[in-house]
Amino acid sequence: MASEFEIDWQDAVPPLVLALDVGSTASRGMVFDAHGRPVGRRAKVAHGFTVAPDGTSELDPDQVVEELREIIDTLTTALDGRPVAGVALDTFASSLVAVDRQGAALTPCYTYADSRCGHHVDSLREEVSEEEIQQRTGTRVHSSYWPARLRWLAAERPEVVDAAALYLSLGDYVLRSLTGAVATGTSSAAWTGMVDRHTADWSPEVVALAGIRLDQLPPVHHLDQPLEISAERAGELARTWPELAEARWFAAVADGFAANVGLGAHDETTIGASCATSGALRVLIRDLPDELPAGLWCYRVSHDRALLGGALNDVGRALAWADAALATGGATGGATGAASQPAYDVATDALTDALMSEPQESTPLVLPFFTGERSTGWASHARAVVTGLGEGSSPVEVYRGVAEGIALAYARIESELRVAAPQSQQLVCGGRVSTDRPELLQMMADAMQAPVTPVTIKRSTLRGCALLALETLAPGVERARPPHGETLTPDPQRQRHYADRLDRFERVYEALFRS
Repeated sequence: MASEFEIDWQDAVPPLVLALDVGSTASRGMVFDAHGRPVGRRAKVAHGFTVAPDGTSELDPDQVVEELREIIDTLTTALDGRPVAGVALDTFASSLVAVDRQGAALTPCYTYADSRCGHHVDSLREEVSEEEIQQRTGTRVHSSYWPARLRWLAAERPEVVDAAALYLSLGDYVLRSLTGAVATGTSSAAWTGMVDRHTADWSPEVVALAGIRLDQLPPVHHLDQPLEISAERAGELARTWPELAEARWFAAVADGFAANVGLGAHDETTIGASCATSGALRVLIRDLPDELPAGLWCYRVSHDRALLGGALNDVGRALAWADAALATGGATGGATGAASQPAYDVATDALTDALMSEPQESTPLVLPFFTGERSTGWASHARAVVTGLGEGSSPVEVYRGVAEGIALAYARIESELRVAAPQSQQLVCGGRVSTDRPELLQMMADAMQAPVTPVTIKRSTLRGCALLALETLAPGVERARPPHGETLTPDPQRQRHYADRLDRFERVYEALFRS
């Protein structure tokens, strides 16, 4: 047994949940017991987005279906006949796939990072009151949401719009392919930007604004409403995976919602921070705020809860760029200039030392918007900016500037979130980047002037996905507490540095991106 939290099969308490997660870099799966403890082996299949300089960010939805079939095969084989009570799925949010009447994909999966609809964002902002849209749906007008993306699709690929019977999020498409059921989870629907945050259902006015019909959208299922699967299709599933013969399948949830729950941020007292390819700060609430701060979103995630927070497109993505461009120890290639100039070769220890050292005024200021900005200014067209770069600036100083820029981007969200959710008492953090670059967490604590507690389990999103299904399958069972690392407290001596940095950040932002 790996730990008291990660258990072996003989220690698992039924009912079991098979959880699936589709992220930006891979699809993953694992089985959890009634206490929310991971049991047995994980399964993973890597993938990547197809990207291009014009803002393209796509993924083949049928590839994802096959990835998940492979993962389910692996996990059910390891179950060795043990029955599974539920199958839960989360995916990255704000995805879109158009399908025909037979359920075949007419488009790739457009991901949250696809920004080609930027011109339609601008035109929508001229047509409607963005403040009114935000107060109705909990979301702003932005390239990651469906209204602008659907308008772009109608303009660029009218033949697709003519043939489209349904518009689905990626998780909806996967579940239709596997089970035949047509449905969407409340949180997946909310992340389209077209759900009324007060009714937890599609907003007819916003759907019409996007240029489609209500009957082209799947029905919304709350957390306690498993999918309705036909007897014929259920029989096929049982023959393919006997361990799932009695399993209830749940509508897909958005990964941000699952991540918060998996970290232990499951009520108003705790802010959850995700540090992965993208990032976010979120708090789960039961009482909707009457007025939303302009920089935040508020997604309805079920009939009784909403998720309040803000998101960053680029966390791990920004650090990956720095690794590659500056040839740090984690990079696979060097950054070359003229033929006579050697490539940079930054040792891992030197980079770690630079990130842990006292902040310096000479560090370049970086606005890390490599694929556009979401919270807090919603500038879809924004791109990364580096200022204060001098002849003597070293690669490690630029790298530190990228890391500080990420920390400052989190601080911008945190300042609005504390106003909207003042009852929050602690902040927990998880995700691949928080493990790979723990130095970033101290920068976040210093920039936000708030303690940050790392949650040290892997795949907290998978766990949260399972926990949400267990609310229905095992409502009276106590959940295990995930292991935590040492809380990082803010250094008061660094407060002025980060306050000055944040002020400069905002002034550069206002000059370049504020329309």
